[in-house]
Amino acid sequence: MIIYYCLQPVIYGVALLPFRLLYLLSDAMYVLLYYVLSYRKKVVMSNLRASFPDKSDTELKRICKDFYHYLCDMFLETFKTLTISEAEMVKRCSFTPATVALFNQLAEQKKSTVLVMGHKGNWEWAGNTFSILCKQQLYVIYHPLANKQFNNLMYKMRTRFGTKLIAMQDTFREMVKNRQEVNATAFIADQSPQPATAQWTTFLHQDTPVSKGTEKIAQKMNYPVVYVSVIRIKRGYYRVEASMLVETPTSENEGAITISHTRKLEQDIMEQPATWLWSHRRWKHKRSQPV
Repeated sequence: MIIYYCLQPVIYGVALLPFRLLYLLSDAMYVLLYYVLSYRKKVVMSNLRASFPDKSDTELKRICKDFYHYLCDMFLETFKTLTISEAEMVKRCSFTPATVALFNQLAEQKKSTVLVMGHKGNWEWAGNTFSILCKQQLYVIYHPLANKQFNNLMYKMRTRFGTKLIAMQDTFREMVKNRQEVNATAFIADQSPQPATAQWTTFLHQDTPVSKGTEKIAQKMNYPVVYVSVIRIKRGYYRVEASMLVETPTSENEGAITISHTRKLEQDIMEQPATWLWSHRRWKHKRSQPV
């Protein structure tokens, strides 16, 4: 609690910085994180080497450095959510006309939907812009933080523009409770699940467990599944593109939805590798071999 109250003025001070100064601070953080602390650099380089076996060491180091720049930017951009205006939010994280049209069409048809995405681009800003532009009530599945004060701060940042949060353990129960309204529930599907319950597939050249939770819930609710891409245009600016993945989940074979959104994310990462969360220990689990 003491740490939180000591950091609170710093956090709000960062949130009040103009973007030009915010990114100067990010540059300083990058030097500290990459060159001084070497924060998870071995994990990042190991993930990159396994994911891009055809790239040279020089290319991989360039992606690594670009990733750390992006990571520092996104960390500070998240705090900026405390003070950013609606107009600035939409300007810096824009939705394509086709994306807005897709969600408008679903709203007019009174169809709730499941959104699936990865830890790529600024997923926090994407949720904020959705709540500003789209007619659906947005729910985001999240892991509550152990520290109550920091959890409340993150809750405030994520709900400031109307988004609502659902703790992961309450997902299905809350979705059933909210089924009378037209809404969208967002799942970030590139977590590292328990191997015994996962769908195993090849992802970025590696044997990878993928959570089947998004698929199972979409099928139980029979909600259309929409894949969401967050593309970094330039520093401080993102574009969100959404596409219909599956209109009728109950008609899909087991595993098909999971494989489909995993392939979409893989394609996104290949096109813009520095903006995915490479510091995450994505491949810490191995598939058990039959005896």
